[in-house]
Amino acid sequence: MKLAPRMIQSMEVLQLPLLALQEKIEAELNSNPVLETAEEPAEETVEAAEETETDESLEQKELVIGDDSDKVDDFERLDSIGESDTGFNEYLDSASSISFRRSGGEKDKKLEALQNTAALAQSLNDSLNEQWRLVEADELVKQAGDLIIDYIDEKGYLGVRLEQLHNKDKHKFGIEHLYKALELIQELEPAGVGARDLRECLLIQMQQFPDDMTFETRLVEEHWDELLENKLPRIARKMDCTVEQINAAIAHMSKLDTSPGLGVGRNDNHAITADVIVEPSEDGGYTVRLTDTNMPNLRVNSFYAKMVRDRKLDQKTREFLLQNIRSAQWFMDAIVQRKNTVLRVAQVVVNRQREFFDKGKLYLKPLPMAVVADEVGVHIATVSRAVAGKYMQSPQGILPLRSMFNGGMETADGRQHSWDAVKARLQQIVDDEDKSKPLNDDEIRDELAEAGVGTIARRTVAKYRKILHIPTARFRKKY
Repeated sequence: MKLAPRMIQSMEVLQLPLLALQEKIEAELNSNPVLETAEEPAEETVEAAEETETDESLEQKELVIGDDSDKVDDFERLDSIGESDTGFNEYLDSASSISFRRSGGEKDKKLEALQNTAALAQSLNDSLNEQWRLVEADELVKQAGDLIIDYIDEKGYLGVRLEQLHNKDKHKFGIEHLYKALELIQELEPAGVGARDLRECLLIQMQQFPDDMTFETRLVEEHWDELLENKLPRIARKMDCTVEQINAAIAHMSKLDTSPGLGVGRNDNHAITADVIVEPSEDGGYTVRLTDTNMPNLRVNSFYAKMVRDRKLDQKTREFLLQNIRSAQWFMDAIVQRKNTVLRVAQVVVNRQREFFDKGKLYLKPLPMAVVADEVGVHIATVSRAVAGKYMQSPQGILPLRSMFNGGMETADGRQHSWDAVKARLQQIVDDEDKSKPLNDDEIRDELAEAGVGTIARRTVAKYRKILHIPTARFRKKY
């Protein structure tokens, strides 16, 4: 099956999130000379319609791009317009002599945008190199430090052994210079940078911590493996202390940063803009609307629409204008189609997931995309593109629109539970358990069955527990 360019453009526009669509519109406005924004498109459309009603002849009609799928009538009308517009050439001649210059008081939008753009954040590598230049050390140590800094990852850890970095054929410094350089680098900011593992990272930070962490340092240095295995009673016997003291030390160490490098450098967390807003209505239901109030209204420039009528224009210019007018109309149609499709899909989702919006994630039902596609009357691939990368602002928070579509299971009594609802119930059971006697996977499965979820295999419980980053019962136990 061959896809027409118009269909390809429509699919591309459909799957764009709101911010990406705004960028696409800006790019299209810059590349297509006949496309422009209109502040009041409705009024201009009415005025154009009133002008066309005065004369029904084909030659006197304004160029109005209609809503038909092929746009054949409009372009046939362009071809059939005669050479009666003799006065239009004079208008073109007079218009061509006008030179558009930026007035002295007019703002330069590009310069203004550059001035308002945030500067690039300093990376961890740049920060360390800047600090390292101020460190006083031997030249060979400085060279060794330059090499070590290049191997520190974004979390602040040195992921290679110093022996691997030592190459006497390429570098003049020796292994002793590498060890000395690493010792100096571990004194730089942020605290804990340059560590080779988590244990060393915590020890470095505890040495630089303002509070007294002597007990915590001994705990990490002498009983690290047992601490990871949550064998607190055994540690208490060896250190001749109480379990409460160890718990207090663990709480104190929670103030340390396990990924110090992430606190320096760029922040890739971008703001999320919801494409759909779901709000409670007065009748007890929900209203669904799109957040496209800031989207510009597009239209075909009237100057070029009149210009393309003139038969005295050369064929190359005429074809160029016709091609751009056709492209502009396709683009505007794709935006309208995107708006209608996303809105209809969101309305079906809200109707199907009514209990979720009323009560929360525990009541999320299984919803295959095929069901929504059948109800909307489109292909399942269209639904997939319509929800791709888009977010919904609802009483349950800002959620990916795609998260509303998931599989699930049906219990013996006919109740349906999505897999996300099962995970939410599992998380709730673990949160409410007695931490002195945490539940194992078999006991969690029994709790899920009592909650009405149905019979689930033990391996499924273990799988969901790992997805939710819930440790096993032994590591969840509190002494």
